[in-house]
Amino acid sequence: MPLLKKKPFTLLEPPKDLEPNELVYQVRFTKEMFRDYEVYLNRINLYRQRFWTCKVSGKGNLTYEEALVSEKHAAEKVPEIPKELMTPALRTIQFSMLSLKDLADTIAAKLQEHLFVGAELHGKRKKGDLCPCKILKVLEDITVKTKYEVAWLDRNKKVTETAVVNRDDLIWKKSPFSRNSLKPFIRKSTRQSFPWVLHNKLAEKYRISRDLPQDLKGKVFIQDGVVYNKRKKDAMEVKDSGKLKKKKVEAEEAEATNKEDNHQKEEPIKYPIDDLLVQPETDDPVFTVRPLPSRDFNVPMDGVGDLLMVWDFLSSFSKLLHLWPFSLEDFENAISCKGSNVNLIVETHSSLIRLLKSEKDECFLAVQKRTRALKITLTNWTDYLCDFLEIINIGDLSTHITTIKRGHYGLLDAQVKLGILRELVNQVLETDIAREKLAGYVEERQVLLSMKRGEALEEGRKKREEKEWLKAKSADNGATNGHGVDSTGNNQPVLSNGNHIGQNGQIAKNKGEAFSTRPNHASNNSRHLEIESKKTGKKKNMGVESQAEKRIDLTKKEALLLLRDEKIAASTWSIKEQRRAYFERELEKRILHTNPLGKDRDYNRYWWFKRDGRVFVESSDSKLWGYYCCKEEIDALMGSLNPKGERERALQKQVEKFYSRICLELQKRSKDLATKIALEEAVHRRSTRVRALPRENLANAFLNYVNRWKED
Repeated sequence: MPLLKKKPFTLLEPPKDLEPNELVYQVRFTKEMFRDYEVYLNRINLYRQRFWTCKVSGKGNLTYEEALVSEKHAAEKVPEIPKELMTPALRTIQFSMLSLKDLADTIAAKLQEHLFVGAELHGKRKKGDLCPCKILKVLEDITVKTKYEVAWLDRNKKVTETAVVNRDDLIWKKSPFSRNSLKPFIRKSTRQSFPWVLHNKLAEKYRISRDLPQDLKGKVFIQDGVVYNKRKKDAMEVKDSGKLKKKKVEAEEAEATNKEDNHQKEEPIKYPIDDLLVQPETDDPVFTVRPLPSRDFNVPMDGVGDLLMVWDFLSSFSKLLHLWPFSLEDFENAISCKGSNVNLIVETHSSLIRLLKSEKDECFLAVQKRTRALKITLTNWTDYLCDFLEIINIGDLSTHITTIKRGHYGLLDAQVKLGILRELVNQVLETDIAREKLAGYVEERQVLLSMKRGEALEEGRKKREEKEWLKAKSADNGATNGHGVDSTGNNQPVLSNGNHIGQNGQIAKNKGEAFSTRPNHASNNSRHLEIESKKTGKKKNMGVESQAEKRIDLTKKEALLLLRDEKIAASTWSIKEQRRAYFERELEKRILHTNPLGKDRDYNRYWWFKRDGRVFVESSDSKLWGYYCCKEEIDALMGSLNPKGERERALQKQVEKFYSRICLELQKRSKDLATKIALEEAVHRRSTRVRALPRENLANAFLNYVNRWKED
């Protein structure tokens, strides 16, 4: 049973008074039953949290279901301790205060002292040599020491002879049980640690006492079947005494507010959750009906998965195989064709066998022993294929060797053909050439991803510098240049000699000296003021006009700079888009394997192959396949996905990511299909006296296949 925060966890009992026909909510992996959906949902969310621990291996940070799987796998690795040693091992564990490491070492040392039937160790022969042996029987004698009947073993662990030896003549060169192997045994056998306590049933089976030993009665105590340390007892008493008063007050308040609490709304569910737990609500959007996928395949439904896998591999590694790419439809039609020497099928098999030959594997060695031509041709490719089937020796495929040797390969079922191709692909993937190619792809992808990250970091650095420069520029533009402003900060007319005209019409020099205003000079001063005022008016008008012209020039320059900045920004954006598209394109060329887009509520998987365009649907049991082939079906699929579920939300994100590309490929496919239909109608409209050749029918386009990358 998994541990909850490293503490034992008990499952809930079924509800009382449960009727046979009553509908309940049941947890799949614990078989717990609930009448209330909210309680069931809270329980599921508890099991989904990552604070569960595997009891056998001690691995933490798991969900409840992951901890169950971990316990199952770890239990398989727990060593089988002989029955004779179980009792001393369990007695050592019961109520031990040692750490797990020290306890495992103690048990290993004690078990090394006990010998049992079937133990393999070393014994001293009459000449004093140490030889491996195996205990066959324990010869007990009250008067003398215990003796053992052993069988001497050779290097192949075969029995050479038997003998009777003493206990002192038997030696363990290596401990039969290591510390790491005993740790899961200790965890599996106990229900708690510090002190370690065995399961009640296990203690009863091997008659291990469940009473506390005398040396622990003052150190530990038992409460509700759980053994605690004394320190913990004192802490619990202090904690309980401090909470007594609070409990009384809380009890009174709880009784008063119990009715209100029952009517209060529970905490809202935090989405996304498991798709099967999502219930329809009033605020949900209107979901479209999920369209039924098309299922008109030319191959049996059981072979569609192999068809897609083989075609995807041949398309992805076409250059390595020296095989000119072909469409999925052509490949499907060629597989279902009953002809024995279809060029597409011949080239496909030849390219795979040719790579195996160049690798000099078992198939090539078998061919060397037989007199086969080194070059694979249209006439001898079936001989190589039969050699391959004999080597792999798979019953379902080997039975068809005689049919292939007779030249009737085309009469094989499509599922058998796909099975042969699947095994060829698996053998090619194990060759050094394919592994080197995949390793090269991995390195190239790492280089591309590092370049992409480097450019992203550089772009972020430039953006930060640009923001800092714009802030500094705005601060400079906000400062005044002091033109036409006096020492008091007031805007006043400025004369050509640098003097200012005050608000009362008086003229003052920059140094603060005023003109003379004595009576005998009044007329001269007035005339002088008139002349100066006229000159000042003209200069003022000229200054205003020049400032306006400067402003116009500035606005023109700013407009030109703005246009230039926009062009630079547009070009920069286009360069960024080009670089982003370049990285995506180059990474797609080096895809190691095709991953599904995601899963829906019912665990159906959705696949999109970029070279075909269609979105394929695989059932959860992989027995049923279908596909979507138009934009309207993709839109309906997206509208039917509920983002409150984890699987459908992830699937929706992936479809949105590739939506434009999927629609583009489907549009190309629909145009090709329209062209194909038009050509077929044109063929039917021909005169019956001029009958069209089979190769003119586009359904037989695979017959025109030519491998342009074929090796000489």
